[in-house]
Amino acid sequence: MFSFNKYLQPAWKFNVVPTGEQFSTCYYHPQLLPLQEDVEIEPDESFTTEAGRNADIGFQAWNRGVMTWADKQTIQTISQVKPTLRDEYAFTFKYGGKHWAVYTLFRRLLSLHNPVKELMAFQKASGTKRINRSANPLQRPQYFSFQSPLVEAQPFISVIIPTLNRYEYLKDVMLDLEKQDYKNFEVIVVDQSDPFDEAFYKPFKLKMQLVHQKEKLLWTARNNAVKMSKADYFLFFDDDSRVEPDWITQHVKALDYFKADISAGVSLAVIGAKVPENYNFFRWADQFDSGNALVKRDVFEQIGLFDLQFNKQSMGDGEFGIRAYLNGLRSISNPYAKRIHLKVAAGGLREIGHWDGFRPKKLFAPKPLPSVIYLFKKHYPHALYREAILMGIMLSNVSFKNKRSSSMLLLSVFLTILKSPLLLMQVLKSKSRADAMLKTGDKIEYLG
Repeated sequence: MFSFNKYLQPAWKFNVVPTGEQFSTCYYHPQLLPLQEDVEIEPDESFTTEAGRNADIGFQAWNRGVMTWADKQTIQTISQVKPTLRDEYAFTFKYGGKHWAVYTLFRRLLSLHNPVKELMAFQKASGTKRINRSANPLQRPQYFSFQSPLVEAQPFISVIIPTLNRYEYLKDVMLDLEKQDYKNFEVIVVDQSDPFDEAFYKPFKLKMQLVHQKEKLLWTARNNAVKMSKADYFLFFDDDSRVEPDWITQHVKALDYFKADISAGVSLAVIGAKVPENYNFFRWADQFDSGNALVKRDVFEQIGLFDLQFNKQSMGDGEFGIRAYLNGLRSISNPYAKRIHLKVAAGGLREIGHWDGFRPKKLFAPKPLPSVIYLFKKHYPHALYREAILMGIMLSNVSFKNKRSSSMLLLSVFLTILKSPLLLMQVLKSKSRADAMLKTGDKIEYLG
């Protein structure tokens, strides 16, 4: 594994090795851990060492949808031999391009690494050509002909929807659920709207449990819905989304086909960052989206419910996702259980003052939200935590709708330098509150 990935993707959960005995991974070794699916990846001679070539094959395979499963001892043995500094720079050129390689060099020099060694390694690796990491993904034609026994068994599912002042959009959500070709499900709506409109729900032909929750607490709402359900599977959904009639079926089918614990559906945002190419094929999920995910009941029995420390803050689903990964659970990124996420301008988290964890609305408010630092310090080593916060801050100075533009992101980096005294004050304020959260400890209940 390349340590320089901390500069390209510091928050990528696969940078962290789980503590359990069995887990999904991006490692590769021709003898100890060969590719477990039918795909050919030629060794790249841009890497001068066997460790570098093996790490590259593993990283390529992961990005192309190869799902490798390993045990702790194997990973410990493989990771004893590490890529050289020159191969680390070749990795940044290959997967990040020249701009990210320059950024990495800059970060390394600021961290007081030997400048002669860094510059020599950078120069030697500079001829490495950049590739599209999602090109030539692994195809699984057998998935389409798979007759899922689980779909045929029609296990009972609870679709869980917390909502807050979005009746206009919730109507379409309910209509989409009425059209589902999978029938054995209920809808649990935890309505935190003010004013609460109970009559809104009467026209819909759905098996429904309606809860009026007066407190505006998103993660409490989801946890309470799970605890009140008798279902074997929980499907988490947002109140500003649209889905196709086979949405539930595709979640169940993928869970069955891959023998997974979580089907993480992809979310296609109508605004914001570009839709990743890897949303078009199956792969290990590197995120958990609580607006579109099917979860087995025993997951909550094994690792607990959502951490209530995230109430009135954000990234509670990110924390749950990394916790599932670190405990060895299998989570599949499912391209066929997609939703259109409208990201509407009113209601939801916006009602309590924020939505993007790195963009508080008030000028002198903590930045990022304390829950973001709490998540990274709780689960990531210091080097990754530091880089994740730095990158998040650098890319947070433009609105979400402008994140499709490279020039706007460059502007964001420039604004980071310009605003650095203010940003330092905001980060220190956030860190202080996050440290208090860590001292208090998580607030995680276990189902059953």
